[in-house]
Amino acid sequence: MQRLRQRSDFLAAAKGAKAPTPAFVLQSRERGDQGPPRVGFTVTRKVGTAVERNRVRRRLREVVRLSAAGRLRDGSDYVIIGRRAALDRPFDRCVADFVGAVKRVHRPARGPEPPARDDFPARDGAQGPKPDPRPTARASS
Repeated sequence: MQRLRQRSDFLAAAKGAKAPTPAFVLQSRERGDQGPPRVGFTVTRKVGTAVERNRVRRRLREVVRLSAAGRLRDGSDYVIIGRRAALDRPFDRCVADFVGAVKRVHRPARGPEPPARDDFPARDGAQGPKPDPRPTARASS
């Protein structure tokens, strides 16, 4: 496993699959080669002071180190965006969240959304939507 270091790799992963959890958001994308998986970590300043951000980053790195073996795919990039909840969340819950998030980003993409209900042809010979039975207000002159 290698680390992501270039901004362009982080931006490319942001366009891929996402799996939010209480402690972090996992983003993933397929690179198209067979190199080892690469992982990047980021924690914004909204999370807290530098000490808190570094603690979140260290916890998330350890989660990935302990549970990534065999779960991350070759030829993929992963970005983990830390949230403030990672400071207080029990470590074993973070590990379970990571395992679930990896499964979600590896799910095959869904097809296009089904059309809205109004797009289906009307049944039983009716043409279009039913008229509104409520009386309309008429302007008096």
